[in-house]
Amino acid sequence: MKQLSYLLLTTVLLVSCVNAKQYNDPVPEHDSLTIDSEKVGETRVINVWTPPGYQENETAYTVLYMPDGGIKEDFPHIANTLAKLIENNSIPPTILVGIENTERRRDLTGPSKIKKDEEVAPLSDGAKNFRVFISDELMPQINNKYRTNGKKGIIGESAAGLFVVETFLLKPETFDFYIAMDPALWWNDHYLVQQASKLMANFPNKETKLWFAGSDAADISPYTNDLAKTLKNNAPSQLTWKYTDEPNEKHNTIFRATKEKALTWSLNNLEKE
Repeated sequence: MKQLSYLLLTTVLLVSCVNAKQYNDPVPEHDSLTIDSEKVGETRVINVWTPPGYQENETAYTVLYMPDGGIKEDFPHIANTLAKLIENNSIPPTILVGIENTERRRDLTGPSKIKKDEEVAPLSDGAKNFRVFISDELMPQINNKYRTNGKKGIIGESAAGLFVVETFLLKPETFDFYIAMDPALWWNDHYLVQQASKLMANFPNKETKLWFAGSDAADISPYTNDLAKTLKNNAPSQLTWKYTDEPNEKHNTIFRATKEKALTWSLNNLEKE
């Protein structure tokens, strides 16, 4: 049973990249740039989609950051979804910043005391360096090159969802809103879920939004439900949150099944302070 469990966990961390290849999403017009990062010690490719009309006005925009943001990953379908929602007036115009993967499982996982986890991903806490890369190197460049209004969020699924939740709990001041589909919260013996109440004790005094969802995945659903229970009892007053339990969705379907309602809920009413 334990061996089967770790096979499932490996599938959970790999499925995002594999799943992206099953679709033929049109690649929207976008900018690409590179950053020579000191924080992660390598050159990173960044894809940036700006909303329709960006070049014709002087408006400043909210920015949505996304791991798994390569052209052969989730960048095209999220950019196209934003375009559709903007056209329908469901969300305000938003800039999308996709971060292309190099060593995905290294960057998206925090530390673990569980030796068995090393079979799935390094135990090196690569997420810590990746998070500093985003906040200290990537964000300043985006703010310098594009018209941004100071509001920013992050979206991710599976291992990227784990990174989203970890950032929300460890460094909640990093973003104004967080979106996580099927986060791999089993990592490190579901440490983040176990410690969520304690980690939120010193939550920053600013309005923050969290939207997350769980599929029928047996190694994820119990922990997303547990996190929802913890938030129900311990969420700070400045946090607005929403959990969507999706037992009819599978791990490889939940991102596309929930992305529109996640983005609509998260991107509206961000002007509240």
